[in-house]
Amino acid sequence: MHRNIEEIEFTIFDTETTGLAPGLGDRIVEIAAVRLKGAEQVAQFETLVNPQRQICEAAFMVNQISEEMLRDAPAMEAVLPRFLDFIQGSCLCSYNASFDLEFLNHELSLMGKAELEGIIVVDLLKMARRLLPGLERYSLSFVTGHLGIKFTQKHRALSDVQLSLKLFMRLKKMLKAKGIVDFLSFSRLFAIKANFLDDIINQRASEIQEAIDLGVRLKIEYLGASDARVTQRQIIPKEIRKDKGRSYLVGHCCLRNAERVFRLDNILKLEII
Repeated sequence: MHRNIEEIEFTIFDTETTGLAPGLGDRIVEIAAVRLKGAEQVAQFETLVNPQRQICEAAFMVNQISEEMLRDAPAMEAVLPRFLDFIQGSCLCSYNASFDLEFLNHELSLMGKAELEGIIVVDLLKMARRLLPGLERYSLSFVTGHLGIKFTQKHRALSDVQLSLKLFMRLKKMLKAKGIVDFLSFSRLFAIKANFLDDIINQRASEIQEAIDLGVRLKIEYLGASDARVTQRQIIPKEIRKDKGRSYLVGHCCLRNAERVFRLDNILKLEII
């Protein structure tokens, strides 16, 4: 886990679906992915999938995938094992990853298999929100347009993967400029898998509680929520507070000479001094 981001293989993926609600029976009709390490694209995956059900008109209006196009496509039972082999050993990334992950897990459940485990899933939308705070909106096309990335979004899986890949490379450069280059910090900030994040937050909370009990200061490196600046602070910790499902460190900030509140998942590094 303590490796440079450039050493990690990432799989950027996207799905197209019959609709928006897997719980109501919607299914994947196309899945695509590009696997990369550093700046090198090392493999590509793309296939249509026969969903064995009708496509809603709203979905067709977006992706232009017709039932006729899917008639001879393989079923998910043939596609999903190949896709799982393709992503094995990589960090999985998608724009609005919770949507794609929900559909993947739904397809796994239909095959009588457990939800996707043992792989870190990163949300590129979460990256955009944290590194580009204050945008008017956060659609993939708007964010990439804001960054001057020229690409026509076709709302097909591979096209969206290629646009997401361009965004990922740009956001990764922004992280490097802020000095965030290790995969552990990257995962803490942008992963969405609940168990993984809970483990990280619990570890942070334990370290902070130890400092409170000892009556000592903390040295932290922090990604600001409002401006995405990385700053180093010395904090006299007072308490750990929970609000609306998030955990916060409350303490006296020596840099600001005032009490401040810090999101635990925005703390990049923490040291008891």
